Amino acid sequence: MDKYVVHHADSLSGSVSVSGSKNAALPILAAVLLTQEPCTITNLPPLSDVKSMLCLLQEAGLAYQYDETKETLQTNGWKCNFDLSQSQAAGKLRASFLVAGALLGTCKEAVLPMPGGCPIGSRPIDLHLKGFRKLGAKVDVSGGIVTLRAKELKGTAIYLDFPSVGATENILLAAVSAKGKTVLENAAAEPEIVDLVRFLRKMGAHISGEGTATITIEGKSALCGAVHQIMPDRIEAGTLLIAGAITGGDILIKGASVEDLGPVIAKLRECNVKIEEAAEGIHLTRKGRLRPVDLKTMPHPGFPTDLQAPFMSLLAVAKGTSVVTETVFENRFLHVGELRRMGADIRIDSRSAVVEGVEEMKGAKVEATDLRAGAALMLAALAAKGDTEIGDLGHIRRGYDHLEEKLCQLGAKIEKTEE
Repeated sequence: MDKYVVHHADSLSGSVSVSGSKNAALPILAAVLLTQEPCTITNLPPLSDVKSMLCLLQEAGLAYQYDETKETLQTNGWKCNFDLSQSQAAGKLRASFLVAGALLGTCKEAVLPMPGGCPIGSRPIDLHLKGFRKLGAKVDVSGGIVTLRAKELKGTAIYLDFPSVGATENILLAAVSAKGKTVLENAAAEPEIVDLVRFLRKMGAHISGEGTATITIEGKSALCGAVHQIMPDRIEAGTLLIAGAITGGDILIKGASVEDLGPVIAKLRECNVKIEEAAEGIHLTRKGRLRPVDLKTMPHPGFPTDLQAPFMSLLAVAKGTSVVTETVFENRFLHVGELRRMGADIRIDSRSAVVEGVEEMKGAKVEATDLRAGAALMLAALAAKGDTEIGDLGHIRRGYDHLEEKLCQLGAKIEKTEE
């Protein structure tokens, strides 16, 4: 197995560009199953999660060409294979279940295994299934297999008990093919959902209210092909900003959007970090010791759960006490034990972590327990005295497009070795 060896970095500087968003790409890839006409998707990062999703689409009968160098996907129609119960790709990522809505809309059937992904919480699909039932589908779950069938999908009113991103996306993918109007209330409002709607609208779908708690969908019998560019990855952008902050750097993140990172930027500023909007993206500088802050993860527009672990690395070297409360996923403190190996002073109390900032952390041998935890360890390693070995890199590669290369572009020293 390979690993990263990360050396201490006094101050990152320079500029780096953000890749396309993983969290936007995966539902958009599922959406190409809504048409037989060619689609072109650009700025599609060659992440392992993206490749797993493409394997799943191939198992569903999709014909495509993906140029990893140009990060461009061209689809050429597909054969309606709705039975993916034996799919190997589906068990590798949570977003595999997003094809359910698209298959249900086009084939009126879908058979899928329960989805996989990082071990950060139960992330049940009950809200997805509730939405499908409301649209007229019959649902059966047995032996780890989900079977969906509908003679016809009919628009209706759907209320989500929690603004789930995945459920909102899946219901959107099914409702665009339903007969009549669907009104989805308490919907998730993440920017990635807005990007999905942009693509669906290019395909001819009639949708309004994206980015708010109420989305209205007027069903259409057939959608057309479309050309779409995936939005920049706000989680990658936030991670790089935290890298600049934790090292006292001076960096420009090209393509990053202040609008998409509002709560993260607000907390960074509270930490004594200067952030300015630039023509090309976001400019960050830091002078002086980091200050402690309290934060609570919430659905958008709250602080994103995907940046909780990276931000905790920053707070671990802030001067004072911070409290981090996780409200979205119950197991998203798996990185705490690894940060403690590096000298962090963190105490977990139920769904909160009390972080007592230390003068400096020290390099150690640690393991990436999940995707965002892996990023958190890389950031902590940049600030730590000495060298840090990070194993289980597969988690990091699931959601970050050559993160180590981008950090090195900013002046970090990171080596990849084999054990």
